[in-house]
Amino acid sequence: MKKLFLFLFIGCLFSCQEKNPGKTMTVTGKVKGLKKGRLYLQKLPDSTLVTIDSLNIDGDGSFTFVTKIESPEIFYLYLDKKDNNDINDRITFFGEPGTITINTNWNTFDANAKIEGSKTHKKLEEYQKVMTRFNMKSLEIMKSSANSGKLDSLAIDSIQKLSDKNVQRGYAYAVNFALNNKDSYIAPYIARYEVSDANVKYLDSIYNSLSPEVASSKYGKELKQYLDQVRE
Repeated sequence: MKKLFLFLFIGCLFSCQEKNPGKTMTVTGKVKGLKKGRLYLQKLPDSTLVTIDSLNIDGDGSFTFVTKIESPEIFYLYLDKKDNNDINDRITFFGEPGTITINTNWNTFDANAKIEGSKTHKKLEEYQKVMTRFNMKSLEIMKSSANSGKLDSLAIDSIQKLSDKNVQRGYAYAVNFALNNKDSYIAPYIARYEVSDANVKYLDSIYNSLSPEVASSKYGKELKQYLDQVRE
């Protein structure tokens, strides 16, 4: 009888573990061409960048980090090349439970990184791809203004209106993207960290549209806290 009870207990234990796996994130991959250096897994729990784990690379660019994660959030993979230059040394990705694979090259570390295994990161890439167009348009407007030499007030006003319209279109896209992805953890992140200075009614609409699971996530809670503050 005791053996039967023990068997049933063990079976139940394994069944529960399968239904409720630990929220663990494994970040693995390879930095092609990297012979020596140090990799850091980092995140921003508040306003300070924190190193979660690190490892030395010596002869092989392969790496693996394993860490606990409460809910999907932004992480950073930082490569210290010992070249006294922080440019192109940090990859930003949306981490979540499961295995995330990051493959890149040491000399184009953040520019050509291929990230797989995170649905939320795919949404982030989709969002950033379009937002890059708005940013490029803003740069074109600024460049056109700088190359036009001395401008009269009407021309300056026209350029300013063009710039403002482009910015407004970017905000509209961001808000609509969040609203159309209310079941994704990308939605509260965009509202809180990409367009937090948008009209509160739009941020409210985003928060109120979130699924219960997303609303209770890290960025869902932070968005709620932010809305409570701006309403005071």
